Formats: sequence, C-alpha cells, structure tokens
Amino acid sequence: MGRVSSSYDTPSAQVFERPDAFTWDQGKASGPDQGARRPFSVTGALGLAQKALQDITLTLVGEVSEVSAKAGYKAVYFTVKDEKSSLSCMMWNNRYKNAGIQLEVGMKVELTGRFTLYAARGTMSFDVFSVKLTGEGELRMQIARMMAKLAAEGLTAPERKRPLPAYPQLIGLVTSPRGATVHDVLRTLRHRYPYGRVLFAGVPVEGAGAPAALIAGLECVCQAGAEVVLLIRGGGSIESLMPFNDEALARAIAACPVPVVTGIGHETDTTVADLVADLRTLTPTAAATAVSPDSAALQDQLANTGRRMHDGLSRRLERSRLILERYGEKPHLKDVSTLLSPLALELDGLQARLSQALPNRLQEDRSSVALLRTRLSSALSHALDGPNSRCHEAALRLSSLSPRLLDPHRRSLATAAAQLEALSPVAVLARGYSIARNDQGDVIRSVSQVNPGDQVRLRVSDGNVSARVTSARPASDEPSGKE
Repeated sequence: MGRVSSSYDTPSAQVFERPDAFTWDQGKASGPDQGARRPFSVTGALGLAQKALQDITLTLVGEVSEVSAKAGYKAVYFTVKDEKSSLSCMMWNNRYKNAGIQLEVGMKVELTGRFTLYAARGTMSFDVFSVKLTGEGELRMQIARMMAKLAAEGLTAPERKRPLPAYPQLIGLVTSPRGATVHDVLRTLRHRYPYGRVLFAGVPVEGAGAPAALIAGLECVCQAGAEVVLLIRGGGSIESLMPFNDEALARAIAACPVPVVTGIGHETDTTVADLVADLRTLTPTAAATAVSPDSAALQDQLANTGRRMHDGLSRRLERSRLILERYGEKPHLKDVSTLLSPLALELDGLQARLSQALPNRLQEDRSSVALLRTRLSSALSHALDGPNSRCHEAALRLSSLSPRLLDPHRRSLATAAAQLEALSPVAVLARGYSIARNDQGDVIRSVSQVNPGDQVRLRVSDGNVSARVTSARPASDEPSGKE
C-alpha cells in the first residue's frame, strides 16, 4: 500500500512479529514453559487482534478504486489500492464533511487512521480520521477550485466566446521556441494558408516564470496587430501543464482584445486556459487548422463564385439583348419615316387643297369685284343722267370716294395674295424646285431613304418626272465649290 508510516513504536508491537509467543487463557497470558497451550476461540482471537490494532495509528497513501457514499449511511465506504494490495476504508460522515474533499475513483489520497475489526463478520477495515489529496490529486483539486471561481464570474460562459476571423492576415503564436510543436504549427499554417503572416512570441511554457512570460507574449503579439492568437504547447504531465492553470494567465486570456485559440497537451488534457479561451482545440496542430482556411478550398470557393458571377452576368446581358431586339423590331424605331408618314401625308393633302383653293378663291373674288364695279358704274350713270342735282352731287362724291374706299382692301388683298403665293408649293416649284418621292409615295427628305438603283418620282412645276438614283451621299461629303 505505498508509503506507510507509524506513530506506534512500543514493545507491544512485537505482537505482529511473534504472535506465537503468547497464549490467552481466561484473561491470563503465560509463556511457552507454562504447560500445554490451549487454542483460542474465534471471538477470543478476534478480540486479541482488535486489542492489538486499536492503538496503532497509521498514515498511508493509495489510489481510490471504489466509493460508496449513499444517503442515510452514517459513514462513507471506499477502497484504496496500490500495485499489489487493496484496503477497505470507512470514514464517518462528520469527518468526511470536515475534510472538504469529494472522493472520486482514481484520486491519489493520503489517509490517517487505524485498523478496526468487525468481529461479527471477521472483516478488517481502516477507520479514517482525516484525508487529503496528494500528488496530482492535490493539483487537480486546486484546478477544480479555480475553474469553479472563474465559472462563477462568467469567464467560461459560452456566450462570451468570440468568433474567429475568416481570413486573418496576422496570426499571433505564443509558445516555446524549442521543440517539435512550434515547427508542426508553422508547417501547418504554411501549407494551409500561405497568405497569412505569423507573429511569433517565443516564451517558456514550463517553470515558475512561465505564466508571466505567457502573459507578456500575449500582450506582445496583440500590440503588433495580431487578429487571432494561438496559445499552444505539447503534451506533458499535469505538473508540467500547471502554468496554463494559472489564474493571472486565465484572466489575461479573457481580457485579450482578439480571439484566443488554445491547443495545450494531448486530447485528454484540459486546462483553465482552455476553458476561458474563445476556442479550445485538442492539439496544437488542430489549433493551427482552426485559424487557417484551407487555401485549396478557398481557391475552389473563389472559382465557384467567379463562375456564378459570370453566369449571372451572361444571363443578364442575354435578357438585355433580347429586350433591345424587341424594341428594335418596332416599326417606328426600325424606320423613323413610319412614325412621320401619317403627318407627311396629311401635310401633302393640305398642301394640295391649298394649291387648288387659292387660285379659285382669287378668281371668285375678281369676278365679284368686277360685277360690283359694273353695277356701281351703271347705277352712277343713271343717277348722273337725271335732273336731280342732289343725286348728281352724291354720285360725284361717291365717284370720288370709291377709289379711297377700295384702295386699302386692294392693298390688303394684294399683300395676302403675295404671302399666299410665297407659301404655295406651286410657287416653290415654279422657282425651279422639285419634290422627290419613292415608290411608296413617301417624300424623300434624307439620303438615308434611298439607295443607288432605287426608282424615284420628281414633281416639277408643270408635271412629273421618273428618275433612277445613281448615288446618294450626305451634304458633308460634297466637294467645296462648284463642280
């Protein structure tokens, strides 16, 4: 059972060494020379053993292999063992509560107590007075207390964990500069994400000064602009991992301005730093993988995005092309003359009507004026021939006033006739101009309406002329001066 120490060091301890040196008869002991030895009864033998053991107080070390702490029991029953032996133990509930330890299988404990015999069953157990953790057990208890304290403050709560940047440009790395761990991490980052830069802070990860050095490394890479920090180290014993269970380091991780990813020890190791970090990974290599996007996957993603953008733009351009083609098929956009043809035809009709109406109206006005002049002359002649002097005088006055009354109307009529004559297409044609029309009867206003070889009709002042187009070119292409 491991290390054993005894506070019992009296001559009566010889009972363990030479039990055959004594006999027990009616409460009296006699030596071998006092006659034939009488055998013990079972009760007598157990009583002798119990009397011999009850004054021996021992301190022993062992590993807890079984625990039974059922409600209603007056004591806690458990078993400790070492490499060769096991020992049943019991501890009264009041002592167990005062010890402040929750026994679990696998704990290494140091027990102080004495052996007791239960005569009714003939079994022996170890009555434990006090218990405390030893070795890793004590360290684990310290770690458990610290975890509970930080959890009560909310530093391990999932809601305070920050997401990692998708594509960090600067990655902080805090670990020992020696050993294979740092090389494994750098190789992983270089292989997966060669676009990122690593800010490396080489610090000790073991020993009394390791927590302060780790805190300084965190501050150093953060001040240098790291977007995420890797806090890593290789595996080891619980004693070697104790710097990562430091309370000051845990609070520094929680207060770090950027996310912290831990990869400490092996998969089974869990430290306080893991609990307060934004992400805990099982190994240092896994931590490097967590902060670095796979470059191959990133390239595939970019290629897929490029293809989707290309396909989307192609579909949009095709839709736009179809819309433009539909608009291009509309008659008024395909041929502007289609839009203006109704107006041109209406204008031609009005022009023809005006050309016919003006001469007829002028002829009618001339006939009316001549008739009025004849009637007036006849009336004046009859009036002047009569003996009535007053009528004769009126006729004279009327004859003198008639030119003045008609002159303004004559001038106005002449002006209107001149304006009408100037606006008349007939007058324009009379001046040597002509009107060109294509086979459809549309007036040709632009060289773009005809092509060489087209048949056109020309209207001149006294008739129509058929012609064929030999060339059509804009006015800007005409040579300067006369040909």
